[in-house]
Amino acid sequence: MSLFLLTFGLLILIVIAMAVGMIVQRKSMASSCGGLGSVGIDKACDCDDPCDKRKKRMAKEQAWKENQII
Repeated sequence: MSLFLLTFGLLILIVIAMAVGMIVQRKSMASSCGGLGSVGIDKACDCDDPCDKRKKRMAKEQAWKENQII
């Protein structure tokens, strides 16, 4: 049981040290891969001709933007 508590305590100390390091550096967390933008894809649906479901959703979004009160 003491080995478990020692291991758990060490793990907690490491997590706290990493958290303090992030706070001290004042950086936000960033992903390692860069997302879709790193491979040259500008949007999630990169099809030349979107499906009917996507077209309906895009039309609904466009109508909402046109009727939006700023």
